[in-house]
Amino acid sequence: MIYAGIAGTGSYLPEKVLTNHDLERMVDTSDAWIRERTGIGKRHIAAEGETTCDLAEAAARSAMAQAHVRGEDIDLIIVATTTPDRVFPSTACLLQERLGNHGCTAFDVQAVCTGFVYAMGIADKFIRSGSHRCALVVGAETLSRIIDWTDRTTCVLFGDGAGAVVLKAQDEPGIIATHLHADGAYKDLLTVPAGISQGYGAMQGKEAFIQMRGNEVFRVAVNTLGQIVDETLQKNGLDQADIDWLVPHQANIRIINATARKLGLSTDHVVQTVEDHGNTSAASIPLALDVAVRDGRIKRGNKLLLEAFGGGFTWGSALITY
Repeated sequence: MIYAGIAGTGSYLPEKVLTNHDLERMVDTSDAWIRERTGIGKRHIAAEGETTCDLAEAAARSAMAQAHVRGEDIDLIIVATTTPDRVFPSTACLLQERLGNHGCTAFDVQAVCTGFVYAMGIADKFIRSGSHRCALVVGAETLSRIIDWTDRTTCVLFGDGAGAVVLKAQDEPGIIATHLHADGAYKDLLTVPAGISQGYGAMQGKEAFIQMRGNEVFRVAVNTLGQIVDETLQKNGLDQADIDWLVPHQANIRIINATARKLGLSTDHVVQTVEDHGNTSAASIPLALDVAVRDGRIKRGNKLLLEAFGGGFTWGSALITY
């Protein structure tokens, strides 16, 4: 049997930091209000001219260095993003050029906050099939470009960043299973209601920015993530005690804590980075994963549960032996 295993992780956050106190001077909000409801203390914002591909490249090179692979060693590149550099070509193709790779499979995945988990599931299938042996999977976002900075309900939540993993073919299970879902019936609860075929260039004002019905999104997210935990454990014959680390999408500390309680995990076994970078959508899970790998919390042999929920709605999990 062929399996996909994590050979390296990497991440990158832009230099500019926007704190809650900075936001107090921009909109009617407060540091205490933001922290109490979200757990966020600051977020990173891409510089003028700094693109999603720039962030993706920095994270990718960090993961590649840890995995000891070169650009030419990679035969699959998947970039999960909602904020690509261009309509086309894909950000994955732009990244491929920068890495000096010519000819490998390269494409983007758009599943918003669940994008990285979707991309991991896809890469796992490619490697298990035997068609590919070394995949670069990246989650990268410049969400600040689609934020209405006068809307206090959304501008406090999001930030920019990128995270990456290198997956290699191996004989022992690494990615054990992924479980991926979506339901477009919830499309209007969390959305940017504009697009190319709807005439994005003609859209004016707030319609071209993220819009969210926060309370409704929160309720569905908590319920759905509880269900994905049950599904993942049951379908893989595991108990709560078998999970060493929860690496959740970093959107809201209350959602993270609710999922941890579902697993019976103490906060000591939950990777929480939302305070430092807010919701970076597809980048948040690989960012958190890289932090915990590099500071030594996550060790080889640990069993990880990655889970996410995002616009669509999309949701999913990845069960991994690191």
